[in-house]
Amino acid sequence: MPSTLNNKSCGMILKNFFTVILPGLMALNSPANAQSSVAPELPAIPAGICNVTNYGAIGDGVTTNTAAIQAAIDAADAKGGGTVEVPEGIFLSGPIHLANQINLRVDGGAILRMLPLGQYPGGTDVGANFISGSGLHDVVISGSGMIDGQGTPWWPFADVKGARRPRMIALATCDRVLIENVTLSNSPMFHIAIQSHSENVTVRGVTIRANPSTDPVHPGHNTDACDVSGRNVLVENCDVSVGDDNFTCGGGTSDVLITNCTYGYGHGVSIGSPTSGGVSNITVINCTFNNTESGIRIKSDRDRGGYLHNLSYLNLRMTNVGCPILIYASYMATNKEYRNLNNVTAAIAAGYPSSAVGNRTPIYRDIVFSNITATVQSGRRAGLIWGLPEMAVTNVLMQQVNITADKPFGIYDAQNVRLVDSKIITPGGVNQLSCTNADVTITETGK
Repeated sequence: MPSTLNNKSCGMILKNFFTVILPGLMALNSPANAQSSVAPELPAIPAGICNVTNYGAIGDGVTTNTAAIQAAIDAADAKGGGTVEVPEGIFLSGPIHLANQINLRVDGGAILRMLPLGQYPGGTDVGANFISGSGLHDVVISGSGMIDGQGTPWWPFADVKGARRPRMIALATCDRVLIENVTLSNSPMFHIAIQSHSENVTVRGVTIRANPSTDPVHPGHNTDACDVSGRNVLVENCDVSVGDDNFTCGGGTSDVLITNCTYGYGHGVSIGSPTSGGVSNITVINCTFNNTESGIRIKSDRDRGGYLHNLSYLNLRMTNVGCPILIYASYMATNKEYRNLNNVTAAIAAGYPSSAVGNRTPIYRDIVFSNITATVQSGRRAGLIWGLPEMAVTNVLMQQVNITADKPFGIYDAQNVRLVDSKIITPGGVNQLSCTNADVTITETGK
């Protein structure tokens, strides 16, 4: 039978056995049972085009076009919907509001540019979102042009208490949303934020760029690329490199497929930190990560947790990442030894204080990692799965996961963690894990 560890504290190399896993051992978290497809309903946009220049917009990079662009949206809305065209040119604008059955199309050669900080209405006191809508249906933002946030002057205000920064695209409680092909750059804060139980959301072929948070001159603080919370979400064929989460979702999210995306700088494909309301049926498949701070990141804490389950991460390639797999429930910890996740040892984790289970205790269960290859940045750990003393992470399958790193993989407060045909390669050996309060099984098949 497989090699099994089941004790309160371990830091040993687990001996591999060569066997075939019984079908029942694999059934709970088999990749074959993982969610394979999500098909959000796409928006329906009526025929008809309202070109913003017909409503007074001038694409000279100097003129403020807020009123003209809003007039074009309102005109299309009055006709029952249609396409609002931003043609070639540089169109400066302040905040605009979408309507039902509108396609805001930014053509090739066009730049829809946010007014700079000094001219943006309300500045850091208001932080009004740039392209917004609430309670809408059938909304599209498309085209091969660019939406530019001119965000650099805003980024230092991430550390200023009370300051507010605009999101580039902010939609709430919307149904049938499509964001397609556009390039989004340098948002003052998040680039795409779709929240409040939106449904049928598709983001495809989108390029998103902002400075990494490690940039010594202009760090792109909190410039999340794609934050989508809701149901029936597809993110595909996107190219993302930013200063915070490459993707994230919060509580109340289910049925999400992320596929064929390329991720550069950023904090990884994340869940949390607020997860109250639960997250389920998430699949990330056929994606690459290069220089990303984390590959897969699941984060929450006792005051903001929910039930996270049925999460699948399949066919991923990671190069020079900070931490390929990062799961933890101490996001708000103030003690430095708990916050420096790269240096959390079995002894440190064992000292983490316990608490009573409440209705916002994070629960992480039924997670699959399959066919993942990763190389890790110098001095960093292979990964970390760290639950809570009162609520262990349970039922984790790592199948054909191969990670090369300087530090071992930490597994703390976790039960039924299975490494199958996997190799965690460190200078200390293969599959040398750092564990406490952990139930871990390592098996190799087909020998």
